[in-house]
This record gives sequence, C-alpha cells and structure tokens, in this order.
Amino acid sequence: MLIPTTDQRTRLREVPLDGHGLSPDDIVTVARHPGTRLVTLAADAAGTIAASNAMKHSLIESGTPIYGVTSGFGDSSARQISQRKTSSLQDNLIRFLSSGVGPMAEADVVRATMTIRANCLARGVSGVRPELVSGLIDLLNADILPRIPERGSVGASGDLVPLSYLAAALTGRGTVTHRGQEKPAAVALAESGLSPLVLEAKEGLALVNGTSFMSGFAVLALHDARELMFAADLCTALTSQVLLGNASHFAPFLFEAKPHEGMVSSAATIRSILTGDTAADPGIRRPDADFGELERPIQDHYSVRCAPHVTGVLRDTADWALRWLTVEVNSANDNPLFHVAEGAVRSGGNFYGGHVAQAMDALKTAVASVGDLLDRQLELVVDEKFNNGLTPNLIPWLEPDDYEAGLFHGFKGMQITASSLAAEALKWTMPAASFSRSTEAHNQDKVSMGTIAARDARSVVELVQRIAAIHLIALCQAADLRGVGRLSAPTLAAYGAVRNVCEFLDRDRPLDTDIERVVTLIRSGELRGVVELQMPDAGSGLVVR
Repeated sequence: MLIPTTDQRTRLREVPLDGHGLSPDDIVTVARHPGTRLVTLAADAAGTIAASNAMKHSLIESGTPIYGVTSGFGDSSARQISQRKTSSLQDNLIRFLSSGVGPMAEADVVRATMTIRANCLARGVSGVRPELVSGLIDLLNADILPRIPERGSVGASGDLVPLSYLAAALTGRGTVTHRGQEKPAAVALAESGLSPLVLEAKEGLALVNGTSFMSGFAVLALHDARELMFAADLCTALTSQVLLGNASHFAPFLFEAKPHEGMVSSAATIRSILTGDTAADPGIRRPDADFGELERPIQDHYSVRCAPHVTGVLRDTADWALRWLTVEVNSANDNPLFHVAEGAVRSGGNFYGGHVAQAMDALKTAVASVGDLLDRQLELVVDEKFNNGLTPNLIPWLEPDDYEAGLFHGFKGMQITASSLAAEALKWTMPAASFSRSTEAHNQDKVSMGTIAARDARSVVELVQRIAAIHLIALCQAADLRGVGRLSAPTLAAYGAVRNVCEFLDRDRPLDTDIERVVTLIRSGELRGVVELQMPDAGSGLVVR
C-alpha cells in the first residue's frame, strides 16, 4: 500500500472509504478532478474487512461449500473444488470474463467505478483482505486507469464483464491509461512503485460481482442532469424576457395550488432569475367593444408557460435518484456475503442493478423531455412568426439596401441541429429495464440491464447539454437584438458568461466550437455559479436542490 505523505494529507482533502458515508458529490470530484482529493481507507474499516476475511478462511478450512470460493460460478456452482485451487479459480474468472466490446469508458467513468468498488468492498462483508481494497485505492490515487469496454454487462450478477478489466489491472494484467499513455498494467504499476496483487479465494468474484460500473455512469449522469435542470430554468427565464412574455405564469399562487416539490422549486428559480417580477402585464387591456384583438396573447405558449411542470419532473426525479444512488454506492453488492456476527455465509442477489436501472430509465426520460422543451422554446425565439418582432433566425439588423441583406441565415443551422439532438434524445427513452434477457445457461434468467440504462442516461444528458447550449447562444443573440437593458441582473450575468466564450453573430459563421464551449460552462457549474450570485433567493434553498 502507498502511504500518503504528510504533504499530500495537508494539501489534499481526504475522501475516506468505509462503505457507509461516500457521497455522490465526492465521487464526481474524484472522477473529474484527479489530484484534488486523496482517497483513503477509513481507519476503522480495515478491522471490519479483516474480520470478514478471517471468517472466510475459517469456513474454507471447515470444508463448508461456499459459492464462487470452493465452487464454480453461475450454473456451475454444483461443481466443487479443493482448497488448494481457490486462488486459480479467481484468476480464471478474470480471464474468461474479459470479453467486453465497444468504445472504452471515459476516464471519469473509470475513476468513479474504482472509487465506488473500493467503497463497497470497504463495508467489510465481502471476505476480501484489506490489502485488496488498499490496492484498488492505490491504483486510483496513482491514476492508473484500466481500459474498460463499455458494452458487455447485463447488470445482474453485477457488471461482471466490465469489472473484470478492473480486476485484471490490479493483478498486473491488461492495458491501462497512465500519465496520458496506454501501457501494460504491469508497467504502470512498476512505474508507480506498486506490485501486482495475487488474488486469494473470493477476491476476484468480489471485484467483478457488483454494480459499480453502472453506478459510475449513473452518478456522473445525475450530476450533469442537476446542472441541466438549472440551465433549463435559466433558459425559460431568458426566453420569457426576450419574447416580452408574461412573467405572471410563474407567480407563487399557481404553484401553491399544485405543490409538487420539483415544480415549486423550478418556478421559484425562474422567479428568482427574473428577480421576482411576476406581476400581471399592465400593457394588456380589454378592448371597449363587442369584439377586438389584444395587442398580444394573454398566455404564452406551453413551452414557456408550462416549463416548471416539465423541469420540475426532472427535479423530483433527480431527488429520488440521488437517494437511491447514495444507497447503491454505499452497499455491499457482491455475492456471497459473510455475516461475521452469526458466523454464516449468505448467498443472495445484492448484485442486481434494478434500482440503478429504474433510476436511470426515469432520469433519461425526464432529461429528454427537458431537451424537447428547450427545442420548442428555441423555435419560438428564432421564428419571426412567433418571436415578437425579432429578426428571422436572429440575423443581425440590416437595412434593405445593404449589400448583405438577404444573405444571412443566422440560427437556421443551429435550430436544425437542436431538433436532431432532441429527436435522438427522445429515441433513447425506451426503458432498458424492459429488455431483460435470460443468459448464462438460464442461471441469470432475470437481469436488470442497469448498465445499459445508465449508459443511455449519460448519452441523453450529453445530447440535451448541447440543446441547452444552442438555446443559450440563441437567447443571448436575441437579447442583443432586443436590447440587454431588458435583462435582469441574473440573466445579464448569464449573458456575460456566454459572451465570454461566444461572440455576437454579426454574420454567418461556424458555431460548432461555440456550442462545446457553452456546454463546458453548463457542465462545470460555472454558469450556475455566476447566475446564482445575482439571484435574490440564492441562499434560500429554493434555487437548486
């Protein structure tokens, strides 16, 4: 085990793992900001882990049959082996499971997976040695990241295939990414002063037989979705302003009458971004005649007026998904488990990723619906038939006799891209959990597909991040055309943040790199941060839950 230096302990905030207190926020920080946290094994966890390991050895020596320890795996569990073969069995497990396909998981997903797996084993009921958990933590702190193919897990017996690559790296086999280069795991370990681990009984199974890969995707997708829900409320507020909309649609009375928590929070956020202006529009007057046309409609389109009813669903979904994932990443989710107090080994199904699957299927549906909402808002802003006097496709104002008049098409391409992204996001909403397949010789005859659901959620979030970025760029263009004096302090702060990375569109030009720069603003939380500083309710707890 690598012993952290005094400088490291002083300079870096520790994230101690004990299987009980790991927060999703800590996982995200470890995953996306390597070198800013020092992951450690909690002081009291090693003793609990060791007690479970000692009990395992006692049971082996007594001749007690133990699944995956003195037996084969899955439907081969009736085939028993001798004590002297138990280590070789674990090595073979890692070898035959290394059959993943598809793109390699991103570095943040791999770090999240490693953090979660170490924490689950730190709970101390899996029968492994403390050295195994410490070895996994050492890999993480040294940023030795196994190359893990994304596809191959059915999400019950856990993430067997993906996690086999993690186990292989710990034993010095396979390929890893280290210091920006792909290299053999044995080389990376040696360069970091680490030695390959020789697995003992149960340890290979404990590494692969869990929900940590799907949970890594899920925690990161949920974090990004929570940033998106704020960005969506910001877009709604800006849309209302640039379209000269009716802010009274967000008045507290309406949401007190139908108090879904997420919807209430969304409306409160929009009001705060609008700095509380929800009075009825004094400019609308009833004509003094039997019939007449109002200057503009009393009600805005659904995509603006009903926005809290859409984003609020995402807020509520994210809340319960957070509770479920917090339980999942702090659970013992392999099999079998060792109950030291009773002196018994118990076989069960804690590896089943049903809660992750349900949470991610629901999350991706709620996120995709928000993406659809933002795409509909964008239509109102760019279309001269609906944008209340703004230019067609938000092109710059030009005099009719200007040579460039009629040449520009502004945000036409951006709208087409947003519509394409919205359609793709909506396509991904088919619930993965509905596609359970019997596999592994009918032993795994009901499976969760939680990893597919979590990967889908990741993909939907990435698509909707880009819809939000396109919409924000368009809204800032509309603000320039309408006059930024109409903006509130919070929306002006958002305008400034976007304008720092994306200039006013004074003529047609490529906007693809602008989109990605604004995505970074959203995903990092920087956009939310600058806006919240200007919001009167920033400290009330109503803004972001």
